[in-house]
Amino acid sequence: MEKIALEGYTFIDGGICAAKGFRAGGVYCGIKKTMTPDGNESPLDNQKNDLTVVAADTLCNAAAVYTQNKVKGAPVLVMQKHLKATCGKAMALVANSKNANTCNADGEEKAETMCALTAKELGVKPEEVLVMSTGVIGQILPMEPIAAALPDLCKSLTADAAGAHEAAVAIMTTDTFAKEVAVEFELGGKTCHLGGMAKGSGMIHPNMATTLNCITTDAVISPEMLQEILSEVVKVTYNCLSVDGDQSTNDTCLVMASGLAGNAEIKADSEDYWTFRRALYCVMMNLTRMLAYDGEGATKLLECTVSGAKDVDTAIIVAKSVICSPLFKCAMFGADANWGRVLCAVGYAPAEFDIKQVAVTLASRAGSVDVCKNGAGVEYSEEEAKKVLLEDEIQILVSIGDGAASATAWGCDLTYDYVKINGDYRS
Repeated sequence: MEKIALEGYTFIDGGICAAKGFRAGGVYCGIKKTMTPDGNESPLDNQKNDLTVVAADTLCNAAAVYTQNKVKGAPVLVMQKHLKATCGKAMALVANSKNANTCNADGEEKAETMCALTAKELGVKPEEVLVMSTGVIGQILPMEPIAAALPDLCKSLTADAAGAHEAAVAIMTTDTFAKEVAVEFELGGKTCHLGGMAKGSGMIHPNMATTLNCITTDAVISPEMLQEILSEVVKVTYNCLSVDGDQSTNDTCLVMASGLAGNAEIKADSEDYWTFRRALYCVMMNLTRMLAYDGEGATKLLECTVSGAKDVDTAIIVAKSVICSPLFKCAMFGADANWGRVLCAVGYAPAEFDIKQVAVTLASRAGSVDVCKNGAGVEYSEEEAKKVLLEDEIQILVSIGDGAASATAWGCDLTYDYVKINGDYRS
């Protein structure tokens, strides 16, 4: 899928290593080996990376947002504790896939151990290391393979695109491709970079962080300002993403800033503030689209844009209502222009607007078809609508009035394969 560019920002290679001062890598350590029916290790184990470290050359300012699920993975609790203890500072991230380290009595102890082992190898303080985990919930995390792999992994970290890619692969679970985006931009005449990696294919639903995400930048920005901007951008990106209506226990989005670009520190409401915010939006919006495109079993990216709203919150609520509708998602899988399901989802959205002003258009690279105006159906060609909906990226354009606000939500179709994937997720 193509990335969506914003004026003034140039896409570059490098992912989380695009910014100055960061190294990364990933390795297979065998956290969850593929087993044969008779209980032996399978020779067909694909040995996908399952452990990653992202390290900074200097102490970074950091900010994060986390799952709002009442059940929080041990890594979430440990990261929150570490960032509080350091007043928003960090030197590294260690993360694993295949095991969420959640709902285990020894979970926090093992998350702390991962940080301590990584800190020892990097020569930093344990509280300066942050941790993430993703995978099966409720299974004991084996520390032996992690402890054995960390020394060589930490020695092999690189500041290039290859290291960043190995890291992005290591956090994948049911993802079918690694998700990386990086941009270059200017702040006060200084060239800055911002890049990130994300994982997530299923168990994705607002509110945030929705999936695991690590973003790095070399811009100079305080932890407080970074937290403010991150929280605002999350609202209109990851919090507008839904694959299946299930909110994970481990969702985390972390941003680390090395400050090596040498720009003047970003101040509130300044031109640099908005330039940096748009850079973060550009990266997170594109990662959000990738996450939706790669939804478990999905064949189509769905993008619902609501315009004409009285405020942004109203537009977000209506857009998310459409994207989260199982009936609508099924119709899109079947390329069925059943616009009534869109209007139904718009109608039960908990927001105030005049349903008689609602209009709906279905669009894709194959064209567009108006299917509803003034809250009622209009004549359209089913054949043309079918052509539009057979594409792999579908836009649902909904107008709900004459207000000035708009918002977009992202999701995917609901397919047979989603059930197959989740029917044997633990195997």
